[in-house]
Amino acid sequence: MTRRPHHETSAITDGLMSGFGNEFATEAIAGALPIGRNSPQRAPLGLYAEQLSSTAFTMPRSEALRTWFYRIRPSAGHPVFAPLAHSGVDAAYAKPSPNRMRWDPQPAISDGDFIDGLMPLAATTNAPSAGVTAWRYCATRPMTGAFYNSDGEMLFVPFEGAARFATECGVLDVAPGEICVVPRRDEVPRRSAGRAHSRLYLRKSRRRASTA
Repeated sequence: MTRRPHHETSAITDGLMSGFGNEFATEAIAGALPIGRNSPQRAPLGLYAEQLSSTAFTMPRSEALRTWFYRIRPSAGHPVFAPLAHSGVDAAYAKPSPNRMRWDPQPAISDGDFIDGLMPLAATTNAPSAGVTAWRYCATRPMTGAFYNSDGEMLFVPFEGAARFATECGVLDVAPGEICVVPRRDEVPRRSAGRAHSRLYLRKSRRRASTA
């Protein structure tokens, strides 16, 4: 029986780091990495700390994967990207923009109810048959009619002013810091969804119907 000689190896071989699931730290200039924290108020050498997340925010902290970069200039400072014409890349595909985008403040309506004040924000690609749609709405007076939702659950999130929802399941007074979920096929009758100058976010989740 012979014993193989033990060779000391380094995690860095020919400029490459070995190991799977480990954490590494490298710096191009000594002293560029902060000590004891990832995102200090002032990063060393005047750098900008930016995190690249590799897992969903719902993952446990112990399982979250991320990469911290310390850049000379923030990535948000890049100029406008120009599309690359390539038939094999962008043929028959949607063309999302890699540039920075933001919403301008939406104007408030001078007079209107829940239906009048709906303003779309975003939707998944398979809406409205399934998926998720988001709105923002502003109401200055109660509804004068009934609203019936038959294709998805509605999540109301007020952020300015209170709202009253008189549903078939009962009456709910909802203020900022609270939420209201109205199931589908639940009628929202008149004198609902809004008091004076109430602003809310609305999210509707749809589930595709299945057949046996």
